Amino acid sequence: MELSKRQNRIIDIVKKHEPVKSTEIAEELGVNRATIRPDLKLLTMVGILEAKRKVGYQYTGRTLLHMTGSYIKTINIMDIQSEPTTVSEETTIYDGIITMFTKNAGTIYVVDGEYLSGIVSRKDFMKSMIGRKDIESLPIPIIMTRMPNIVYLEEDETVYDAAVKTMKYEVESLPIVRKVMDEKGRNRLQLIGKVSRTNITRYVVNLGQEDD
Repeated sequence: MELSKRQNRIIDIVKKHEPVKSTEIAEELGVNRATIRPDLKLLTMVGILEAKRKVGYQYTGRTLLHMTGSYIKTINIMDIQSEPTTVSEETTIYDGIITMFTKNAGTIYVVDGEYLSGIVSRKDFMKSMIGRKDIESLPIPIIMTRMPNIVYLEEDETVYDAAVKTMKYEVESLPIVRKVMDEKGRNRLQLIGKVSRTNITRYVVNLGQEDD
């Protein structure tokens, strides 16, 4: 995501002449005030410029990097989420490994119907194979991470929240859940999606190429 040439010129004008009115900026650019109104609105909205009534525009010192960071904090995770790879609680460790590699998944989500029961990473599978010959019969729940040790996202969180959690907890992906009560009155986590490091990286790269 990049600023246009005119938006960068507006920033330079404000830096040089601040505080400066919109009419003065337009005159410097050789256009009318209506032409630059959308540019001023954007630059003010993202915090690069500050507008003071009866005074004019001033430069805040914020950069495009600040702008991108602030923008990411407004993007909901449901806009970048993908389909999680799931298996049932009855699945064996062996079949879980096969699912992981055939689906090219970094994390397997163990479910009880629509509810999240646990998470199994590649590292978990590797540990389970050391010194064991019975992975074809052992159920996957014996190696999965369970609550309260599952790190998850709720559907109102942002791309920034997801990035922070993946870094803080050093995980490949995070489940997106909705807190619900099942038919037996138990509090459950309904699995509705996932966000991986790949999802986040792809989004940031696309954001950077948006105006290329």
